[in-house]
Amino acid sequence: MAGRLGADRPAATETKPAFKTTEFFVFLAGVVAIVITALTVDGDASTGGDPFNAEQALRYITFLAIGYMISRGLAKAGARQRSADDH
Repeated sequence: MAGRLGADRPAATETKPAFKTTEFFVFLAGVVAIVITALTVDGDASTGGDPFNAEQALRYITFLAIGYMISRGLAKAGARQRSADDH
């Protein structure tokens, strides 16, 4: 139908690819910060260090990953995507 508004526009999604979003870069920065912290924090209890071991670091990275997946899911949930059959 030539009379429909936007009938000649190409199909597109509202959301950006995941690697172009700010939450992706925040996720990467968070992972790097956790890894650096886990490597540099003194884990020796005899020196009064606060132990932050690999197990805790992996737990926090997992929490970040879950949060990232939820944020991307929410972003995609609001996206409208037209299929090629909707001409």
